[in-house]
Amino acid sequence: MTGSRRWLRRLLWVLGVLLVVGGLGLWAFLRVGSWLVVEDPLAKAPVVVVLSGSMPIRAREAAEIYKQGHATEVWVTHGADPSEELHELGIDYLGEAFYNQRVLIQLGVPGEATRVLEPTIVNTEDEILVISRQAREEGIHRVILVTSKAHTRRVHTLWRKLAGSDIQLIVRYAREDSYDGAHWWRNTHDALDVVRELLGLANASLGFPVKHHGK
Repeated sequence: MTGSRRWLRRLLWVLGVLLVVGGLGLWAFLRVGSWLVVEDPLAKAPVVVVLSGSMPIRAREAAEIYKQGHATEVWVTHGADPSEELHELGIDYLGEAFYNQRVLIQLGVPGEATRVLEPTIVNTEDEILVISRQAREEGIHRVILVTSKAHTRRVHTLWRKLAGSDIQLIVRYAREDSYDGAHWWRNTHDALDVVRELLGLANASLGFPVKHHGK
């Protein structure tokens, strides 16, 4: 009987541990989508930057920030796109940066207050390096970056790792973004966003062992 009781206690202990681990895993699963979303209070900055992707909602948000008087210039990053390949096929496509700039102008941002940054970028790491370098060259110490909801935490992480602390970062997300962090598993678009952002955060935390080789 003593041996049976000892075995039963061990079994109950193992079951208890599994229940705790399972509960924590479920809690993390349910919360991770919302955890990815962070945002800073708006403050005046010389520039607001439209990060590449999710056209046109990021540009629309940046235009609103500009019109509210929080920035005096809007920068657009130049994401890699298939415009050259399409041009060879006789198909006119001027690139995401061009259309983002057109959205800004259409929404009331003066053309002279917009600028497309070079060189072409292939990922967010490139964007952070290009933006921070341009800001330093112009003596800018605060920038506002506009992105999508699920991307905000990774933008913060990458800025801290790649840009340093001499330029203050304000991250804002597009109000029109339909991402639902509280129920991210309910549709494939949000689920893919979560997986991509978690992989990107893991890559950053490990020192960027996975490199993106774009054109």
